[in-house]
Amino acid sequence: MAAERVIGKRDGNGGKKAFWHFWGCGRCCAAPSEETRQQLLAAAFEEIHRFGFQSASISRILKHTGVTKGALYHYFPSKKALGYAVLDEMIRDRMRELWIEPLQQGNPVDVLVDTINTVGRQMTLEDIQLGCPLANLSQEMSAVDEGFRERLDAIYAEWRAGLAAALRRGQQAGQVRGDIDVEATAVMVVATLEGCLAAAKNAQSHKVLMQCGQALIHYLENLRARKEE
Repeated sequence: MAAERVIGKRDGNGGKKAFWHFWGCGRCCAAPSEETRQQLLAAAFEEIHRFGFQSASISRILKHTGVTKGALYHYFPSKKALGYAVLDEMIRDRMRELWIEPLQQGNPVDVLVDTINTVGRQMTLEDIQLGCPLANLSQEMSAVDEGFRERLDAIYAEWRAGLAAALRRGQQAGQVRGDIDVEATAVMVVATLEGCLAAAKNAQSHKVLMQCGQALIHYLENLRARKEE
């Protein structure tokens, strides 16, 4: 479908699927009208991720989807409304799926280490060059538009809260050291993950990403409860 065609074009590196290729209409569409809306959201995500929100082109989104301008404005009354929907319905859902839901069971240190390793292996060079869509929008739009800032802040707050809750459960289960401040640790881990992606983006280097990730993993290993606890 059109949404899959737009996002799927970044699958280089010897056939390795691009990490940010998460969305296709088949994932959530239930009716033709909803399919059109999801195609628009997928194309808008691709456009915003590649060019930023302020430089994103409605004309390019329409060209990629084959949807008319009138149909786009039927679903999204403005470009800003479309950007908000990309954040609320796509980026937020992906962050939950990747970083929060897996932590709801198991040893949180094991889950975090596994996720970091998996993400590092899946990232293509182009993924790294484009950067984290959440961080990109935070840097571009937080000081420009309060609606974006509030949504971005809510996503980061949810991420931190999910991680803190998992670490607290780990403490109760004897898996995580009892002497750590779980809220402060969650702030640091989220900031480090985003910083790793930012450093790799600037260097355009998968090696930098993996070095930063392995250093974070080393820190996470030190969160494990000691045997005497």
